[in-house]
Amino acid sequence: MADPSILVLGATGSTGRRVAARLTAAGRTVRRASRRGDVRFDWADRDTWADALDGVDRVYLMAPHELPVEPDFVHEAVARGVRRFVLLSTRGVVEMRDERLLAAERLVREAGVGWTALRPDWFDQNFDEGFLRPAVLAGELVLPLGGKRQAFVDADDIAAVAVAALTEDGHEGEVYEVTGPEALSFPRALAELAEVTGRHVEFRGTPDDYRAVMPAELAEEQIRAWDALGDGEPTDVVARVTGREPTSFRDYAARAWAAGAWREPASASGPFGAVSCAERPSR
Repeated sequence: MADPSILVLGATGSTGRRVAARLTAAGRTVRRASRRGDVRFDWADRDTWADALDGVDRVYLMAPHELPVEPDFVHEAVARGVRRFVLLSTRGVVEMRDERLLAAERLVREAGVGWTALRPDWFDQNFDEGFLRPAVLAGELVLPLGGKRQAFVDADDIAAVAVAALTEDGHEGEVYEVTGPEALSFPRALAELAEVTGRHVEFRGTPDDYRAVMPAELAEEQIRAWDALGDGEPTDVVARVTGREPTSFRDYAARAWAAGAWREPASASGPFGAVSCAERPSR
């Protein structure tokens, strides 16, 4: 009988592709699943679930932006032999009352098998791969966070923690707040980005700035959600789980710049980089 496989959902996304690559490099059998992956998987198409779960005993579990983790999928996975879930959640999930991800955490806790929940802070890669990239290219970012500090974390470090939780003992029942080594405000992070790249990005961080560029009802709802966030202090999770220190934001920016990030001309799509709080957990 072949060794059990590890199913990686969202295998073309920011963390999923990194998790899959690390598992493959470690000699593990990986099923890369997404709507366009090696194994086709679609939350809305139950006919794709059985093939994705074939021969699998562990799952890197995540759902795309705004989609819930479907309880029936988790139940089917357990029935087919899955014995461990590593769930990608997000830091601040309780404070922001993110019921979608809180429900997903409850689901894996109550599944009757091993589980680990990852709660990473803001991804570094949001700036070059994700929803903050257009704002960087436009030269202006609008977020009602003022000087609140976040412990920006590299997606490679998130993936390293996920792989440890998928393949090693000792992580079951843990909720890991995965962060970078320092807490930076958005103005400080953008200043470090400018020092590395020479690309200046203006930060507009008051609620009124946000109201000026977002529909009124949506702006108020999201400002309330942002207000619930405090400063995101660093944790020792990456060092404790992986045995190495996490990547600093400056080192991330230098690596991304060297790889060709942000070298496009300024965006012509509009002057404002307003983003929604619901977009925060970019994967």
